[in-house]
Amino acid sequence: MPNASARLFSPLSIKDVTLRNRIGVPPMCQYSAIDGLINDWHRAHLTGLARGGAGMVVVEATAVAPEGRISPGCTGLWNDVQAEAFGPVVASIDKAGAVPGIQIAHAGRKASANRPWEGDDHMPEGDPRAWPTIGPSPVAFGANLPRVPREMTVEDIQRVKSDFVAAAIRARDVGFRWLELHFAHGYLAQSFFSVHSNQRSDAYGGSLENRSRFLLETLKAVREVWPERLPLTARFGVIEFDGRDEETLVESIELARGFKAGGLDLLSVSIGFSTPLAKIPWAPAFLVPIAGRVRRESGLLVASSWGIDNPKLAEEAVASGNLDQVLVGRAHLANPHWPYRAAMELGLDRAAWTLPAPYAHWLERYRS
Repeated sequence: MPNASARLFSPLSIKDVTLRNRIGVPPMCQYSAIDGLINDWHRAHLTGLARGGAGMVVVEATAVAPEGRISPGCTGLWNDVQAEAFGPVVASIDKAGAVPGIQIAHAGRKASANRPWEGDDHMPEGDPRAWPTIGPSPVAFGANLPRVPREMTVEDIQRVKSDFVAAAIRARDVGFRWLELHFAHGYLAQSFFSVHSNQRSDAYGGSLENRSRFLLETLKAVREVWPERLPLTARFGVIEFDGRDEETLVESIELARGFKAGGLDLLSVSIGFSTPLAKIPWAPAFLVPIAGRVRRESGLLVASSWGIDNPKLAEEAVASGNLDQVLVGRAHLANPHWPYRAAMELGLDRAAWTLPAPYAHWLERYRS
């Protein structure tokens, strides 16, 4: 019998934005930009994902400053030319029925790296494409990223916060309706929070309050320029799998409460990736129970990804109350029409979910 009540395909409304379902395409770096500028590849890639039926498509980690790129191929939003290039992408995502979002980021000590297929390691300092890296403390990540970053001064901190604000304004003005702050994955913001990378003794290091300061101040500054009617979200690594997991999770939930008080609308729950020594227990949907705890104890709406590419697992994550939104990454790369597959596997009545009219033929193709 058709299932007319799959929670995965129920709308999600935040502020003045309503997603047609709980499926989101998370930011996935393409490493194909030149000087931060997107091109035809990005336009085709992102438009194709939007046509696939997801409720939201978020553009890859987009640097707020040149030194904030992960690699020379990463997108940027530090000038108006870059912003204007996103205009057609925003329009095409919106036309396909998905909400257009963008993640703005600074890679910190993990910046100045080769693209994955070129080694995924720090470019040598003599490489003409390389640039100096910065971080809260002069502590290298290690492993394939051995470069020691320059410790940021208070002036550096203020500048980077201003860079986030400027990028948020550009994202707002070009028409994005969902903004995500990249506070995860061992990049700059996560580095301030993590005891693995922050050894400062000033107001930005030491105690939980101090290690949280850069993140909360950046959120506050962006909140002041991002429209109140539009969702403001963040991706944050709440756990490291480094042997001190409960302590880190408790601290992360406390920070999440601060995010909520500061005007954050949804938290994308992820992993810290602050140390190469972490022992991550990779398994299908392994972060879902952790995200559920963050949701219950912080009061924030939450999303998450990492191995939720099975439609039944995705449905269960939402139906159980652990997640408000499921982020499906790699499965969307393999099949941009993953939501259609999910609808059929869940036995969803076609009349019970919103299908973009220009692409209705895809559902019939999969059924046949």
